[in-house]
Amino acid sequence: MEIFETNLAGTDGLIDGLVSTNPDPERSQHYTFSSIDGSLVLEIYKDNGQWKRAGGTDPYLSGWIDELGDQIDQRNSPAF
Repeated sequence: MEIFETNLAGTDGLIDGLVSTNPDPERSQHYTFSSIDGSLVLEIYKDNGQWKRAGGTDPYLSGWIDELGDQIDQRNSPAF
């Protein structure tokens, strides 16, 4: 399991957290963002090139799905 630090843009500023991978042989790879302060969890996965939410805490900003997905894509790119 890979873990890396990142942040998401919240309404009151940046939300610092850790992203971990959740490999599951029966479904696509899921990624979980957990905020350092424990107030936010966001689990996403990629389906046909689109990032989708699999679960997490409510409420959440829908833009976080693409924001986190873009960060994961950049991290997984060969140039990283």
